Amino acid sequence: MVKSLNLEVAPADIQPDEPLYGDGLGLDSIDILEVAPVVSKQYGLQLRADHEDNTKIFSSLRSLADHIAAQRTV
Repeated sequence: MVKSLNLEVAPADIQPDEPLYGDGLGLDSIDILEVAPVVSKQYGLQLRADHEDNTKIFSSLRSLADHIAAQRTV
């Protein structure tokens, strides 16, 4: 995520339960659109823009990791 978005934060400095949006990591919807294909390619799953749980999936790094673990095919 840090590499694909060129974030100015070290990966180790991102807290797993810190919000990805807003006051947390500060990502916006465009950032998430950039992260989704990277995650899809890296972990072999599809993240759809119209998925009903996107707000929950992308609420924190932990929730994204949990979703990846549950859906991973690679």
